[in-house]
Amino acid sequence: MADELDGLLGRVEDPALRADLRAHIDRLRAKRTFGLVFESHLPERVRLPEHPVRAGAKVALRDDAASATYQVMNVRKGTATIRKVRHPDGSKLTTEEVAASDDEHLRVDELVVIADFGEPIYPGLRRLGSVDRGSDKPAHVVIKGENHHVLEALQFTHAGKVDCIYIDPPYNTGARDWKYDNNYVDDTDAYRHSKWLAFMERRLLLAKELLNPERSVLIVTIDEKEVHRLGLLLDQTFAGSRTQMVSSVINPAGTGRKSEFSRTNEYLFFLQFGEVTIQPMAPDSDESVPVEWEPFRRRDLESRRGTSKGGRSQFYPVYVDIESRQIVGTGDPLPSDKDRREAPERPGCASVFPVREDGTEMNWALTREAFEQRLQNGYVRLGRHQPGGHQEYVVSYLRTGPIADIEEGRAIVTGRNDDGSVIARYPTGKRRMPLTQWDFASHDAQRYGTTLLNALIPNQRFPFPKSLYAVEDSLRIAVGEYPEAVVLDFFGGSGTTAHAVARLNREDGGRRRSICVTNNEVSASEAGSLRKQGYRPGDPEWEALGIFEHITRPRITAAVTGLTPDGQPVKGDYKFTDEFPMAEGFDENVEFVELTYQDPDDVELDLAFEAIGPLLWMRAGSRGPVIDACLDPAGRRKPYTWTEQYGVLFNADRWRVFVENLPATATTAFVVTDSQATFAGISAELPGHLDVIRLYENYLTTFRINEGLV
Repeated sequence: MADELDGLLGRVEDPALRADLRAHIDRLRAKRTFGLVFESHLPERVRLPEHPVRAGAKVALRDDAASATYQVMNVRKGTATIRKVRHPDGSKLTTEEVAASDDEHLRVDELVVIADFGEPIYPGLRRLGSVDRGSDKPAHVVIKGENHHVLEALQFTHAGKVDCIYIDPPYNTGARDWKYDNNYVDDTDAYRHSKWLAFMERRLLLAKELLNPERSVLIVTIDEKEVHRLGLLLDQTFAGSRTQMVSSVINPAGTGRKSEFSRTNEYLFFLQFGEVTIQPMAPDSDESVPVEWEPFRRRDLESRRGTSKGGRSQFYPVYVDIESRQIVGTGDPLPSDKDRREAPERPGCASVFPVREDGTEMNWALTREAFEQRLQNGYVRLGRHQPGGHQEYVVSYLRTGPIADIEEGRAIVTGRNDDGSVIARYPTGKRRMPLTQWDFASHDAQRYGTTLLNALIPNQRFPFPKSLYAVEDSLRIAVGEYPEAVVLDFFGGSGTTAHAVARLNREDGGRRRSICVTNNEVSASEAGSLRKQGYRPGDPEWEALGIFEHITRPRITAAVTGLTPDGQPVKGDYKFTDEFPMAEGFDENVEFVELTYQDPDDVELDLAFEAIGPLLWMRAGSRGPVIDACLDPAGRRKPYTWTEQYGVLFNADRWRVFVENLPATATTAFVVTDSQATFAGISAELPGHLDVIRLYENYLTTFRINEGLV
């Protein structure tokens, strides 16, 4: 078949058409023929509203979400002459269509510059403000921008450094809750599932490069609409990971849907990489609970007397003094062929063996020696008396976990029973290893998502925010024992993940930092209403209702400061593991930034440094001040600059003074040079513990993104 296609292609006379056909056929050949197969839709275009409309640029109609792509032929007196080069679906015009098309003339303010996937773009970060309450702690970073390009920019700052990614992506319910190539996707789109998979795969492949391969966790939430496709996509993208899925009740009352089951739950995929250790969940409440005692008789039929589980060594008599009702000792284990009634007796004692109610002889859970050691330590107790039963007394014991909790102080011994067994309780509830089925009051999305969000930013609505405590529990499982962890959420939504990281830090004194990414899209209904009022994207009235400006930024600010947007103390208390007034806020630092797209015709390092400065700061650990302008009082570029955390050498000839002024606390140094030899020489003069990074003198060489193809 391949030879036949190649032969047919050779007969196509038009070289452009032949090249197009070959490219499409090669793409089809590369498609998977097993596993999850889906249409590889043309990747999304990006709109670059900050770029000037000028000759040679590719543009789209600013007010048409489904616009074709045009080439700008020239611009005169505010009017651009444009020529169509691609259809709205991204396909090129045929030779006949090109010949038949006419140039159009439109005002430049009716157009927006675009970049197709594969055409390089040059990112920067514009600082929008900060919250500073955390002293020298690293800052959380909240990024306003298209998450695919933010993920590409983060390859410079965080490749292999992220300890946990938590994402709550669009659920693709058909309710116009997400966009593909600037268009809302609804249930009438026959390709919505494959578009969603293409959309997710591109982002997951970038996320994969950010995860710490030695120890990290990826958490993805979803509902039943895409759970099966997502599971297969994760298996293919992260082959070799340890994957588990959790079903979690988030709405006990159920979400009413016509002619369908009322949905109460959603699903979470946990993917583990490297040597990560899953941590216990927080207690359901902070009330003290007793340690759990287990029946000493084994319960599974595989542990019957004479089987391999316990063999002959764990079938022996336990002697109970009938008058005092206390355990006074044990006897030798009985061979499997000896009747238990032939065991030696003790005067005044009952001989207790592990026998089920139906007469089946089982084994004890421990050997005789281990049992007597626990008896001596108070970790065995006698339960109810069962006169006439095959096993006259119930014997209970503490397993290894509760014993470790007692001996390490997590459970407190408050006394002893008459038989010497301990009375112990968990003073603030017991932490348990997570199950695959969650049904916790704290995960109710209505009470601890919607209602809590309304307390932080009254009268500002966001659809279906996650329960703060559900996200917190998920993160505790992943990074509970990693107080310096980096947590990324590139579907940041209302900012719940950043909020949950702040709570974890308060609970254990951690210095975890989050990176929260969200766009500034408005909902489909708001977009329709705004257009009717004559507004369009970029207008202040439109942007004010976007997710970042209207929800994410004010929510995170309110959570950290303890003040609502109008300056009032937030009402209410946090619940469960750490109860305190919400008005107290958190001792955290937050930096708000916006992803920008630099014009390559205008940019060199000297001109672009203010835009790339925050990227260098993030690479250095997001601590302390951001190096941005670096100008002396006369407006000239300084040869070098240091903060306590990192430094930049702009003039390689001044390397000696740069090295001499290295702060003892610095962790990172950036050296601007095009010469590999110069960079190597300067690196050799710097201490070995420093992370030394080379920056090309041309900004475009170091930071260009958007060139990959999926």
